[in-house]
Amino acid sequence: MSHEKYEDYQECIAACHACIVACNHCAACCLQEAHVQHLVRCIALDTDCAQVCQLALSFMAGGSDHVPPVCRVCADVCEACADECAEHDADHCQQCAEACRRCARACLAVAG
Repeated sequence: MSHEKYEDYQECIAACHACIVACNHCAACCLQEAHVQHLVRCIALDTDCAQVCQLALSFMAGGSDHVPPVCRVCADVCEACADECAEHDADHCQQCAEACRRCARACLAVAG
């Protein structure tokens, strides 16, 4: 991969990394909530989102030819996670929703 292409991915790589951290934090915090049964979908989406963000980050760092489709899927999962997290009042959920939306925008920019 050319250095220029890697440079093009830097913003998205950073957004994916921030999203992974936010999703893992959100899931861990949700598991500590008193009514965890109401947060099952949030926790599941946090996990899915962190995993797909890690995949996208790895594909970009490695210069894969499959970055665009992976980033499109990543954006879709990030949006789903953001929508779910935005439904909850907890700060960790709201922060996760913001990180997911930023990541979705960055992934869509890379996907073209």
